[in-house]
Amino acid sequence: MNKWMIGFLTLLLVLIMPAGQGNVQASANPVKDKAQTLAQTVISDYGVTSLQYAIRDHGAITLSDGAGASNQETGAPVTRETMYGIGSVSKMVVAAATMQLVDAKLVDLDQPLTMYVKDFQMADKRYRQITPRMLLNHSSGLYGSHYENSMLFDDNDTQNHDELLSKLRSDHLKSDPGAYSVYCNDGFTLLEILVERVSGVSYSDYLDQHFSKPLGLGSTKTPLDTFDREKLAKTYFPGIDHVLPVENANVLGAGGIYSTAEELTKFAEVLMGDRPELLSKAASKSMQAHEYRNGIWVEEETNIFNYGLGWDAVELAPFGEYGITALSKGGDTIVYHAGMIVLPEQHISIAVLSSGGSSFYNSAFAAGVLLEYLDEKGLIDEIQPTPTFEAPVKMEMPKELQAYSGLYGMVGETMKVVIQQGQMELAAQMGGLIPAQTYVYTGNGRFTSSDGTANVSFVKETNGKTYLKLDAYLNFPGLSQMHMVSYEYQKLETQPLSQKVKETWETRNGKTYYALDEKINSLFYMSTAILNKTINVDLEHGYANGAKIVDANQAVNIMEIPNMNSRDAFDFKFSELSGAEILDVNGQTFIREDGIPNLYGGAQSKITILPSGQARWFNIQPSLAERTMTVKTEGSGGIIVYDEQGLLVHSSIISQTPAFKLPAGGKIVFGGQPGDVFRIHLSQ
Repeated sequence: MNKWMIGFLTLLLVLIMPAGQGNVQASANPVKDKAQTLAQTVISDYGVTSLQYAIRDHGAITLSDGAGASNQETGAPVTRETMYGIGSVSKMVVAAATMQLVDAKLVDLDQPLTMYVKDFQMADKRYRQITPRMLLNHSSGLYGSHYENSMLFDDNDTQNHDELLSKLRSDHLKSDPGAYSVYCNDGFTLLEILVERVSGVSYSDYLDQHFSKPLGLGSTKTPLDTFDREKLAKTYFPGIDHVLPVENANVLGAGGIYSTAEELTKFAEVLMGDRPELLSKAASKSMQAHEYRNGIWVEEETNIFNYGLGWDAVELAPFGEYGITALSKGGDTIVYHAGMIVLPEQHISIAVLSSGGSSFYNSAFAAGVLLEYLDEKGLIDEIQPTPTFEAPVKMEMPKELQAYSGLYGMVGETMKVVIQQGQMELAAQMGGLIPAQTYVYTGNGRFTSSDGTANVSFVKETNGKTYLKLDAYLNFPGLSQMHMVSYEYQKLETQPLSQKVKETWETRNGKTYYALDEKINSLFYMSTAILNKTINVDLEHGYANGAKIVDANQAVNIMEIPNMNSRDAFDFKFSELSGAEILDVNGQTFIREDGIPNLYGGAQSKITILPSGQARWFNIQPSLAERTMTVKTEGSGGIIVYDEQGLLVHSSIISQTPAFKLPAGGKIVFGGQPGDVFRIHLSQ
């Protein structure tokens, strides 16, 4: 799923959780000691509730342990049987399933997808060029992700999967298929559909028949499978004081599988080519190809992102510096996080799963422990010291670099870069991992951060676009360091707007639009920053949230940035319904904040979900502050309440309490099936 969005959210909302006692093994050794030290750091400093990890070496488990509490209320420890959602690590499963069909000569990676999914259509004629390979290496040109109703509490509704082909029919592509790789979830849901169409069985049944049973994976399941949900690690969210219901990520190919660390390393044997009866060595080797090189990409090979077929990285830093090929895949849902690193030539793999935190932390943990393991086995001479940096020495800047000043953007934002007197200011990068600071010119076309860990330069690519490139070392104190090089921003041209268009968009600036189509049991309701859309208009240059304004009621994506920062692109379309402005974002509907009515303040009232099935939002006016609302629900509906800052204060999906106090200036939303009734009583 959306790794930057979720990672940024968790960085903002980290809580310090109490450390629990892991499943401690009897004998001490440097690798175990290193893992336990890092595990306690993750638990105490990075908002992780529980952690599970395992190393498999030539088919045998050599380390398996956990930390934290799988259930904070009971203090139950993490065991080897504790299950977690593995998020986007699930992409490696659908990738392997696709490659099995290639082995069986039922799929050709380089034939059009329409050969296998005949009803796949888009409004952009270039869709006919999309192949399964392009889905696997993220180069299809699809906008990215249709997230709606994909992450649900205790609900395995397949609506997201079932409606994807229909939604794509009205979508356009953001680039030519194959032009460059940029992370894309929808591509892996399309692969899930491909596997179903070609095999003739449901995706869950395919996984059971072709992976779980042959490998003996008793705890690797999808939300559609029947299994003991009590085996899942309990999940929590900042500001919510008790355990959450079970999260179902109903985008199975993109991020919906549950597993354990030990079973994930068992599956890694397939990906390494060690189970040729399930996947040929040739197929596993082809998945490790440097697919990202087929399109536009940064020159540097040392990186944490360089896509293969399914893999986030096929040459993961810093392992290449030791002469070791390392493959990696990370994954995040809202509450579960995962990291997996595989060393195919050494037949070693590590998996790290957690409740809370971020896949960045899991991957940093995995890299640190795996280097210790390689050192202990004598597979590397010694662990190289972590690079250190000094404050930059400013040099005289060539005048021609001044031309790189101007407007830059990524999906969701624009920013102005002003280069003067050999320096420039940049806002926080990487979701806050790199703080806002001054970068000074240090030679060779580079501007360096005040602590020396990050360098910025500018590249004009073969597609004619200019990119701001960031070369940075990301520090995770107490864990490890990651080196990442990527194009972060695209240089943009000013889009002249007529006065009338400016006036229309100016009324939208800063306004929030509230989701109408999301099911009330969606995990997205836990954070209004994820659920709703706030419009930020750059009238001077003609953009809204990084999308180019084309007229009074439309803005379209123009970002074409390899790797991450043009992922999950969107278009805006505005219309009016019953006096309220409605926003359509890639087929999902939102209502403007000033179109939301006030909640009725009488002692008794009734709210009914309309035939459209859309959620119903209401303002909580100040006169209702601190009044107690008691609700009797007729049907399967639910109620969620937010305070004035948009923080969740009550959810009937999470808490069964029928009575709660109303916050002043907040919002309340009712959702459910058409005809569901909420009978309301307000008392002082």
